[in-house]
Amino acid sequence: MIFVDTHTHLYDEAFDADYSEALERARQAGVTTLIYPGIDSKVHDRMVEKSAQSKGMAHYAVGVHPTSVVLDCMSELGFVEDILKRNRNEICAIGEIGLDCYWSREFLEQQKEIFYRQMVLASEYDLPVLIHIRDAYDVLFEVLDRLKKEKVVNRGIFHAFSGSLETYTRLKRYGNWLFGIGGVVTYKKASIAQTLTHIPLEDLVLETDSPWLTPAPHRGKRNEPSYIPYIASRIAQIKQIGIEEVAATTTENAIKMFNI
Repeated sequence: MIFVDTHTHLYDEAFDADYSEALERARQAGVTTLIYPGIDSKVHDRMVEKSAQSKGMAHYAVGVHPTSVVLDCMSELGFVEDILKRNRNEICAIGEIGLDCYWSREFLEQQKEIFYRQMVLASEYDLPVLIHIRDAYDVLFEVLDRLKKEKVVNRGIFHAFSGSLETYTRLKRYGNWLFGIGGVVTYKKASIAQTLTHIPLEDLVLETDSPWLTPAPHRGKRNEPSYIPYIASRIAQIKQIGIEEVAATTTENAIKMFNI
C-alpha cells in the first residue's frame, strides 16, 4: 500500500532530533509522499531546507496562515507573491491559508482580505489551496460567495475537516474540493466519523498535521507521518471497506490534486 500525507509539519523543530528517522519510519509505513504547508516567511527557509533533505519525498507549499495575520500582514502577502514569481515550479500549493476565530477575532477583517487575495493568487497560478478553518465557517462562506461572484475558480483541500454533512454539501458548490481527514477520526467521540459515512472516498485525502492531532493509540504523544495507516484503518472501518481501497483512492486523489 502507498499513502500520501497531505498535511504534515515534519519540518517543525519537534523533529530536529530525528528528522531522518521520521522520514524512514514513514517510508516503512508506506507513506511515500509528504506535503509541507507554509505558515509565514519566518518558517519558509527552514521548510525548504527540510524538503530538500527528504530525498524527493516532500513537496512544499507557500502561504500565510490565519494566525500569522496581524496588522503588517501585507508584507507577508508580498512575500508569498515574490516566492510564486521566483519559484513557481517548486510550489505544489498555496497554503496553509484560511480563517481562524478560535484564538482571536481581533484581526478578522485582515484575515478575510488575506485569505481572499491568496485564493485569487491560487487561481491565477493554477495551484490548489490548503485551507484551515476553525470556528469560522460563517465567515468562510462570505469569502467564497465573493470569489464565486467574481468567477474566481479554486480547487484544493479543506485541512482537518470536521464539519457536518450539511457543511460538506454546501462547500462542494464552490469548487473542486477534497477533505483532509486526520487523527481526530480515531477519537471515540469524534463527530466526523458519522459524517464520513456519507462522504464518498473519492472526496477524501489523508493527513496527520504532525506533530499535532496524534491518532489513537498514540494520542497524547508527538504525531508523525508514519501514523497515517491508523487513520486509513479507521476510515476503512467506518466505510466497511478494505484499507487497501482507502490507500489506493486517497493516494490517487492527492496525486491528481497536487499534480505530483
